Amino acid sequence: MEKDKNSRESGDEGEKIAIEYLSSLGYKIIKQNFHFGKVGEIDLICKEGDTIVFVEVKYRKSDIYGTAIESITNSKIKSIRKVAEGYLYVNKLSNVECRFDFVGIDEKDGRTEITYLKNAF
Repeated sequence: MEKDKNSRESGDEGEKIAIEYLSSLGYKIIKQNFHFGKVGEIDLICKEGDTIVFVEVKYRKSDIYGTAIESITNSKIKSIRKVAEGYLYVNKLSNVECRFDFVGIDEKDGRTEITYLKNAF
């Protein structure tokens, strides 16, 4: 249970950094940690103009298990896409422009490095 708590706290910390970063780019944050049943979760849902942006956030305090960007798997991408479909369905949204972005946050040598990929998948 302690590991889950630490993972959640680390995830919250990463999402906070990502929210600050995306807000500085002019994005409007509309939802954090959207769950769709047992399908999965999307870390952040934002708007950039008229576009809904589904954002996956990965935060690494160490590269012992690889960098943030290396943690994205095909199964995670499939899950995010299904959850995004669920979000659109639940909110009765159709014919809207959407995209999937990625924010990777890596702590290296006391510095925070942010990797931002627009239209990541």
